[in-house]
Amino acid sequence: MKRLISANASDILSMSASELKESIKASEGRVILSENVAYRESFIGDITNAEIARAFGADLILLNGVDVLNPNLFAIKNQKEFVKELKNLVARPIGVNLEPVDDEVTMMDEKIEIPEGRKASQKTLEEIERLGMDFVCFTGNPGTGVTNAQIKKVIKNTKKYFSGLIIAGKMHSAGVDEPIITKEIVDDFLKAGADVILVPAVGTVLGFTSKDLKEIVTYTHQHGGLVMSAIGTSQESSDVETIRRLAIDNKICGVDIQHIGDAGYGGLAPYENIFELSKAIRGVRHTVSMVARSINR
Repeated sequence: MKRLISANASDILSMSASELKESIKASEGRVILSENVAYRESFIGDITNAEIARAFGADLILLNGVDVLNPNLFAIKNQKEFVKELKNLVARPIGVNLEPVDDEVTMMDEKIEIPEGRKASQKTLEEIERLGMDFVCFTGNPGTGVTNAQIKKVIKNTKKYFSGLIIAGKMHSAGVDEPIITKEIVDDFLKAGADVILVPAVGTVLGFTSKDLKEIVTYTHQHGGLVMSAIGTSQESSDVETIRRLAIDNKICGVDIQHIGDAGYGGLAPYENIFELSKAIRGVRHTVSMVARSINR
């Protein structure tokens, strides 16, 4: 087993879900996940956001806004097998957001309706298994009405239909007036079967402190899970000094993966911020290793 930050493409693409989890753990807090809105025209205009993210330091690619039942990804030739095509292009684990929408919840603002292919269900889980996704992220976009109770419910049934890693949690409220994350919520998700707990990065949501995050990280690690901090509040498009601070503050708290969101040109964080995040949490040596290592190795 190689740690993800040192692995060749052939190693990465052959990993099972459990091997990928161990590879991330072995990287000791130096793994970057880049989220991108896959249906938007990319910053460059004739290549995918995934290619840009990978080129500037992303280890994991998370697709947002994808209708997996009716896919329409930008710069992809074979929409029916888009995961296979993306893996050929970037040779990195590919995942997708599926949203556990609660149709009964009272919203703080107007609810945004999303298509069936973006919601977490047996049908969409079976489809991402067929497509060959490496991981799924149960979370909510702004205004979609995703609740922690619904996330827990969905996690419980996921392993019946999907063999990849399960990431679960909220980066922000998703329009619902409830705690974004607590130790009790973490316990529920872990017991339901989550592999990775998603939390807001310290510095991105009101009142979520380093103390809160450290407690969650310690508890999650004690129970065999990993933690991913998420910059999902448009601060991914901030100046590089802000990115560096977020990177170090959350690494100090012990997170295993650092997520950088999609609020930039064409549905991707500014490329220089992905690069700065990489340099901040793992230095130039490992950053160059990531961006320069051929996907044909």
